[in-house]
Amino acid sequence: MSALLTSPVATRITASRASRFAALAVLMLPVLLISVDNTVLSFALPSIARALHPDATTQLWIVDAYPLVLAGLLVVMGSIGDRIGRRRILVTGATGFAVLSVAAAFATEAWMLVAARLAMGVFGAMLMPATLSIIRNVFPDAGERRLALAVWSTMFAAGNALGPLVGGVLLAHFHWGSVFLVAVPILVVMLVAVPFCVPESRDPEPGPVDVPSMLLSLGALGPLVWAIKSLVHPEERGLAVAMVAVGVLCGIAFVRRQLRTRTPMLDMRLFRSTAFTGSVLMNMAAMFSLTGFLFFVAQHLQLVAGLDPFASGLVLVPGAVLTIVAGLVVVPVVARVAPRWVVSVSLLFSAVAYALVAGLGHHATIAALAFAFVLLGIGIGASETVTNDLIISTAPADKAGAASAISETAYEIGAVLGTAVLGTILASAYRANVVVPQGLSSTAHTAAGETLGGAVAAAAELGGPAGQALLESARAAFDSGVTTTAGVAAALMVVAAAGAVVMLRRH
Repeated sequence: MSALLTSPVATRITASRASRFAALAVLMLPVLLISVDNTVLSFALPSIARALHPDATTQLWIVDAYPLVLAGLLVVMGSIGDRIGRRRILVTGATGFAVLSVAAAFATEAWMLVAARLAMGVFGAMLMPATLSIIRNVFPDAGERRLALAVWSTMFAAGNALGPLVGGVLLAHFHWGSVFLVAVPILVVMLVAVPFCVPESRDPEPGPVDVPSMLLSLGALGPLVWAIKSLVHPEERGLAVAMVAVGVLCGIAFVRRQLRTRTPMLDMRLFRSTAFTGSVLMNMAAMFSLTGFLFFVAQHLQLVAGLDPFASGLVLVPGAVLTIVAGLVVVPVVARVAPRWVVSVSLLFSAVAYALVAGLGHHATIAALAFAFVLLGIGIGASETVTNDLIISTAPADKAGAASAISETAYEIGAVLGTAVLGTILASAYRANVVVPQGLSSTAHTAAGETLGGAVAAAAELGGPAGQALLESARAAFDSGVTTTAGVAAALMVVAAAGAVVMLRRH
């Protein structure tokens, strides 16, 4: 009987339409959770900065530690799930994620929060591949499967867009740790429902677990992101260059290993298709654009404009709604217009959003930032829907699983690089322009020179005209950094839009 239940064929024969969509509903819980977690933390950063006093590099790591590990382990955990059972690894990931969410919520030091986020990435990586693998198994009918995958993509985009609003609502009423604790009840509901709604399945002929490839993938990503973040500190730039070399060497070794092994962890041969490679890169560019924008706009709304977290979240609601709408509306559009033009125009929306912020500079109003996020949301929603479909459709049918894993990895790498690259540019500009007065403790002086959140706390400690002068200097330095950062991001989005026209022309 147990063998029958774990058989993919048996699952497809016995599952009714109602039970299939019940399974889909349960699987959307971790998808929504993981996607919200990509962006919700941006709104908690000011509160975390005031409570834990991280320096600029640690602040970036608080955001990026989780998606970095997640990106490095997605394909590995998908492979392990094929062996031990996808439902089993889903339950394991949900349990670990819930426990570590509690640990993150009650962290008392910045390094503790970074450590918790790193561990959360390990268990989060168990959730995402399992959801797609189970969907492919539960929905044998191609039409139903397309609908299920469309729901998956929409929920992922919705979670990314709604993260700021969720963060704003929670922070308006609770401690900053609530942005982590919100995961616990969702995961408890999922753990109760999974045994009843989600069938077990596994790959009857899995390849070996490739531990060296797993280590090489982390060795490629980790040092590169660390190097980008360390560029903020001039004294660490020599080590940063060395880390770049390590990352590049590990990346080359990873690719060579994947091309030589019979059962690669990540099938690099898929990248021989220009359309496939272009879709992955454009997918990554969309997430880069979203997370980079949220990193600085969340701080501006709270620490410069003076809004509370809830009001800040409301500012971004129109953009979040239009992200979802654009993802659905673009489906009939792409049936009539070549995908390369749809993706290119979508990325240009993001470029215009960043150009608007850069052009307005210090004069950017709350309404202008809300409008910029609307433009960005339209571009993100449309481009992610189209690029996800292209990634799957341009890959051979027997490589759909590998293509899905690459798509998920591109999401997370884009999220990491968006914060790492744009956050580093912003931090460098801030450090170069802020003027920190005397009269502060050494800790407060260092914090004020590193981050806007540190400067706000130091200004409150200093008080009087000196404190007000520090606050004004810090806000001006931050907005100056935002102007530079947005200009760079706008240029990168224009390059990505041009790349879409060129790389997707054969599809």
